[in-house]
This record gives sequence, C-alpha cells and structure tokens, in this order.
Amino acid sequence: MQDLDPVETQEWLDALESVLDKEGEDRAHYLMTRMGELATRSGSQLPYAITTPYRNTIPVTHEARMPGDLFMERRIRSLVRWNAMAMVMRTNLKDSDLGGHISSFASSATLYDIGFNYFFQAPTDEHGGDLIYFQGHTSPGVYARAFMEGRISEEQMNNFRQEVDGQGLSSYPHPWLMPDFWQFPTVSMGLGPIQAIYQARFMKYLEARGFIPEGKQKVWCFLGDGECDEPESLGAISLAGREKLDNLIFVINCNLQRLDGPVRGNGKIIQELEGVFRGAQWNVIKVLWGSEWDALFARDSDNLLLKRLAATPDGEFQTLGAHDGAYNLEHFFEKDPQVRRLVAHMSAEEINGLKRGGHDLRKLYAAFAAAKACKGRPTVILAKTKKGYGIGAAGESRMTAHQAKKLDVAALLAFRDRFHLPLSDTDVEQLRFYRPPADSPEMRYLHARRQALGGPLPARKSQAPQIPVPALATAGGFALQAEGKEMSTTMAAVRLLTAWLKAPQLGPRVVPIVADEARTFGMASLFRQIGIYSPHGQLYEPEDCGSILSYRESRDGQLLEEGITEAGALSSWVAAATSYSVHGEPMLPVYIYYSMFGFQRVGDLIWAAADQRSRGILLGATAGRTTLGGEGLQHQDGSSLVMASMVPNCRAWDPCFAGELAVILDHAARRLLEQQCDEFHYVAVMNENYPQPSLDAGLHADVLRGLYRYSSSCEQPSQVRLRLLGSGAILREVIAASALLARDWGIHSEVFSATSFSELAREAREVERDNRLTEATRHSHLESLLGGTRPIIAASDYIRAWPQLIAQYLKAPYTTLGTDGFGRSDNRHNLRAFFEVDQHSIVIAGLKTLVEHDGLDPGILAAAIERYTPDPVRAAPWDR
Repeated sequence: MQDLDPVETQEWLDALESVLDKEGEDRAHYLMTRMGELATRSGSQLPYAITTPYRNTIPVTHEARMPGDLFMERRIRSLVRWNAMAMVMRTNLKDSDLGGHISSFASSATLYDIGFNYFFQAPTDEHGGDLIYFQGHTSPGVYARAFMEGRISEEQMNNFRQEVDGQGLSSYPHPWLMPDFWQFPTVSMGLGPIQAIYQARFMKYLEARGFIPEGKQKVWCFLGDGECDEPESLGAISLAGREKLDNLIFVINCNLQRLDGPVRGNGKIIQELEGVFRGAQWNVIKVLWGSEWDALFARDSDNLLLKRLAATPDGEFQTLGAHDGAYNLEHFFEKDPQVRRLVAHMSAEEINGLKRGGHDLRKLYAAFAAAKACKGRPTVILAKTKKGYGIGAAGESRMTAHQAKKLDVAALLAFRDRFHLPLSDTDVEQLRFYRPPADSPEMRYLHARRQALGGPLPARKSQAPQIPVPALATAGGFALQAEGKEMSTTMAAVRLLTAWLKAPQLGPRVVPIVADEARTFGMASLFRQIGIYSPHGQLYEPEDCGSILSYRESRDGQLLEEGITEAGALSSWVAAATSYSVHGEPMLPVYIYYSMFGFQRVGDLIWAAADQRSRGILLGATAGRTTLGGEGLQHQDGSSLVMASMVPNCRAWDPCFAGELAVILDHAARRLLEQQCDEFHYVAVMNENYPQPSLDAGLHADVLRGLYRYSSSCEQPSQVRLRLLGSGAILREVIAASALLARDWGIHSEVFSATSFSELAREAREVERDNRLTEATRHSHLESLLGGTRPIIAASDYIRAWPQLIAQYLKAPYTTLGTDGFGRSDNRHNLRAFFEVDQHSIVIAGLKTLVEHDGLDPGILAAAIERYTPDPVRAAPWDR
C-alpha cells in the first residue's frame, strides 16, 4: 500500500515509540486497542493479521541475559552430540537391523542443553519437579547426556536398542522398559503433546484440590513441526488457552522437515503454527535467527532483508541450509541488490556462520526465561533449526536426514573438527565414547548445573503411599445381596463409585471422568455431590439450577467432564493414573464411556497408558453388540474386550451381574492402591436392566480367576452332557438355553459365568509354560473347572475371538458363538437372534455338538432347527 502522507505516518510512529519508551508495552497495547475499537464503531475493517513478522519475537533489548560459561556449555554439548552419534553408529555397525536416529537430536541439542542447564527442575523436598515430554527421536541425546553424568554405563550405551538381556537402552522413551528413567512415552507422534496438555491441566486440578502446592511445576513438551500434522498434537491446544495453563510450555523444533521432505515446502510452517497458537490464546515466542543476524537487522532500516526472508518458502530454506555460505550468498543474498549491500562486508565463511535461532544459546535462554515467566497463558516456543545440524553433507538439511544412521570416516573427522572434539583420528575411526575425567572442569560444570536444579533428569518414581479401600461388604453389599432387584451393571458401577467417594481416605482420590453424557450413565447425581472441575468456577446460573441434579461447576470440583473428546478424556485419565509416579499422589481415575469409543478409537493412547504404567479403571458402558439396540453399527461394540486382552498389563472383564462387578471393581481398586500393581482394569458394563441374583462369598475367588460354576439343570453331575459358558449380556441367554435344553429335549447342562476369558487364558498360558520348561505339574483354573471331554459351548456379546482365547487349553470339543460382523439397529431380542447368540441358537449349537461327539439322535437336532429357526439357510451376520 502506498504511503500518501509519510510525514503524518512518521508522527504516528514517533508517538507510539515514545509511549513504548516512557510508559511501556501495556500502555501502548491499551491505546492501540482503543483505536481499534474506535475504527470498528465507525464501520472500518481493520487489517487482519494473526501472525507477526518473520523475525525473533523478543527484541535484542528485551533478551534476558544468560548466566554461565558459553565456552564450557558449547564444549559439553559437543561431547554429548558425539556420544549420541557414536552410540547409534556403533549399534548399526553391530547389526544394521537395529536402526536409530541422529538427525533429530542434532537439530535440537541446543534446545535441550538450555533446558537441562537452566530450567528443568528436578523433584526436591520443596519442589515437585518439572515434567518433560522429550521428543521421541531425540532419545540418543538424552542417553548421551546421562552417560556424561555417569547415570548410564558404557555397556548400556553399547547395547542401545538391545534389551532382551536387560542390559540395553530402549529405542525411545519407554517407562515400561526403563521404569526408573523415562516418565512418558512420546515417540508415537502427537501423543506427547495432547498428554502434556492434560497433564498440565491435571496439575491445576491437583492444586485446586489441595494435593500439590500451587504454581511451582512446569510441563515442558518438545515436539517437531512435522509432528504438528498429527490431529492429537494441536487438537487440544484450545483447552490449554481456555483454561490459562501457564504451567505449560511447548518447544517446537522447527527444522522445516518431515521424515521424507519439507513440512511446508511451498509455505512457512512457523508462521502457520504461530497463527494457530495465537488463535488459541497462547503466548507465542519465535526464535528464528541467531545472534549473528542482529547487526544485519539493525542495519536493515527498510526491512528489506526481513521481507526477503518472509517471502522465502520453507522448501527453499531447506535447500539453502544444505549448502555453504558461498551458495547462500549467490542464491539468496545476491538475488536482491539492496539485500546484497547489507552483507557486502561479509565473506562467504561469515555468511556460513549465520546460525538459525534454535542453535543459539543466548536467544534460546531468553525465550525459555520469557516462557517460564509468562502468567495467564500457555507458551509455545517456535525454534528454527536445521535437521541433522553438524553432520554436514551426510544429512544436514537434506531430504535423507531422518534416515541417516552412518557417516563415513571423512564426515566423522569433519564433525570432530567442526565441534573441536578432543578425539584422535583413531578415536574417531573406532567411534570411541568420550567422557572427561571426573575432576575436569567440564564434569564439575555439568554436575553443578544439575545440582542447582535439584538433581538429574529424566527420572521416574515408582512408589507412592498406599491408600486403603473400604470393605467390599460395606461399599458393594447392595450388589452382593441383590436378591433379584432389577438394575443394570452400569448403575451398579455408579452406585459403587458413589460409595467410594464417601470413604474418608479413598474418596478424595477418586477421579470420575466422562467424555460427555454423564446423565446417560446415571452420574448426574455427582454434579451436585462432588462438582465438576472448572478453573473458573461457575460464572452463570445453570438452566436446571432448581433441580437436585443440577449442573454445578466448581474450582475444586472432583468430576472431570471433558466434553466430546475421547482422546482428551483418556489423556486426563492417564494423567490421573500416573499421578502416583509423577506427583507421589496416588489417585483412582474411573473413566466411563461408550465402549465402542475406547480401545477402537484411542487405541494408541491406551498403549501409551500401558507403557507408562498407568493405574486406573476404564468402564466400557453400553458394552456388547446387542445391548445398545437402537444405535446401530457405529455404536455397537463387539471387539473392545479382544483389543483389551492384547494389552499386557490390562485386565479385561465382562461381568453379567452386579455382584460379579462389585467383586471385580473392589479387586481392581485394591490391586491399584493397596498392592500398587502397574496395571489397569477394563470392565464392560451394560445399560440393560434385569433381576440381579445374590453372589455367594465362596465364589468371589473364582469370579476373579475368570470363571465360576453358576448352576446346573440337574442334581446328579453324571447326568450332565453339556457345559455352557456365557459372559456379560449373553450369560442370561445361556441360562435360558440350559433350561430349554432340559425342558424341551431332556438334556442336562451346567452353566458357567465367564467373567474374563483373557484372565483364564493368561493363567492357562503361564501354567502351560511352567509345565513345559520345568518338572511342575500344575493345573490351571480352566482345567480344574472344565477338564475332561464333555462338550462345551461358549457364547458372548463379542466376536468369537473373545471366547476363543481359551480354546487351546481345553481338551473337550469347544464351540463358540459371537457377534462377528457389523452391528445394526433393532431391539435386543431381534439382534441376539440375528447374531445367533440367543437362547435358541445356543440350544441348536449344543445339540449339534452332541450329535457329533456324544451320539445324540440327529432327528432331535433337526426338530430343534425346525422349531427355533424360521430361515436356517439365511446368510451369516458377517456376510450381510
């Protein structure tokens, strides 16, 4: 736009500059806001801009001065770079299949160096410690620093990615594999950012409820610009802005490159991210240019260089970064004569020394200090770097940087010389690790920096105080002695949860979580009883304020009502489920949700929860494929229990009756809070109301083993010809089938309730292995109850893979019925007939197996099919 009155323009600019100099930024912002309001009232449209110029956010005059010894820190960082690279290369020379990455840490070494030396607070008696989500691919650098500190041995470094014998280092941050070192698994991209947001939010929750001191701890999350393409990376940033999570700092390593090429080759990812975060109410700090650029910008009075940089797409920056100063001089600076004059005094070597901001200690220190000091908003630091920084032609800013795992000797020697490493040619050729002597200036400096911040990091605690769980007879007596009272298992779960909330020691530590639809799950009474957590309290009078079930938000509310975000709700659950190790405060998170939207929808997050040894309870409500009749295909769950069974430290349960459920939930709470087991429990619960029988105390142990004998249609065991297993919603169909077999066909059967096929399979597998490898002759619970060769029929509301988990361990003929295929809408009776898991289908399956294995007259089977199945040749459910 042409300036029609330069004199007037200068007067306005001088006035604004005077306000900034004499009265500060706040006053300047106020005046500009008022002028904007005036323009808006007059009908003018203000120029739209959600991004700032393509330069550092913090002016040179506002930079916090970095303490410490720049030379010493550069020397230590160079040694860490070498040891990280040597570790990956030594591993690949040993076995090229093992892999590893050197370029991500090479680009972010300075980012971590600043954090470790000045900002990452370790836990002390006075401080709970900062939480750090390391970018997964940078793990070699974290190991290399720990090696320098003496926390990791050379033997471990030599066994990077070789863990079977227990002497190696995990490929990425894995708390399960390195439980005293890593806190959070992050290499599955996008999961670190969303979990960091909800960890920061849960810290605010714990502060509001008096569990931890206010305002001390920070959550630092390191991620890459390419990682921001993952929906989980940015999907919850509005929550952080809305709830003013000023304890949260994102550090985005903007090396402009994905794994295969530019993040935004035709655009500018840093500007794009700035707009996204500013729109979500974050404080954005850009660190684009190193200190060497300051003099150039100071001379650039007309912003010619700034405009040239702003007009350069990231794909071109990647090309410039892959070449030396002479190339940059010719292909960037000399393209514009006016820009060329700005660097006329500089040699090609000096041009080569113009660093990006993410490699400049002083610029980063200023950014980190400003981020830590920011109040009322989360902060994101956008640091511009080069991928593979320092490894030269082998990968610096090149498309192949992510795949670089080996450098030739010439490149290694060049690396040594560039970073002034104290290594001989032989040391370099043999990739020898280097750690200075314990009394050297470097080691004294390294340890002093960490001692000033409370000790080494990363580090993970594994123990927390034990929390007693109230007696089952007290909290769950209503379910154990139900005496035929009608209820759903969902209502039973909520009633038991309510009893836990009233327990003096356990109650405050229970964290109920819903994504939405708490009313659907019968939890509306909790709104008033414990309140819904909100950092703002309740600034309005709810529409239903006169109701005893009215919606009540509170600053110290206990219920987490997350809105329609299963990923967010599960991230909250993980934050609470790891509170025992993160904060030393054991909590009992209970997240209830539509079962279809758990393991299927957020399965990667559940594996991350398993990796970080989460302790909590997941309730899959409206469980099974035929219980939520009218909702149809996308709401009907036939697979969550199978997926749960695949997670090693997840205990999966499918109870039918409230008594079974009470025993299971009591057991889960004691395992988590009293025995402190690193596991979590997934329990399927249903919305179907039916009479609930009482549960004999002598059966509790078998309920927890996964199977107990429920009933028999005759008093003489010798008369039993069939054994029928049912789980969850279909157990009642099995019970009815047993009665039908006896009444209509004179065939007696036993009925067993299978509360967990996965627990049965787990124990049977362990027994089988022991008997194979040792002289043991143990019998599994499955063998004890279902030994022999009498035929067995098993039916559930899940795909047949669920009951088939135990097939290998049975000697008897074994037939499974399940709900394979797509769900659909109808009433429960019709759906169970359609999927052939109703009582009639179970009877036919039983008669069929007796014809094949017990000499039953085939005419009986034919008569049953004619009576029960109007269309015996119709297509199977999975084919329709």
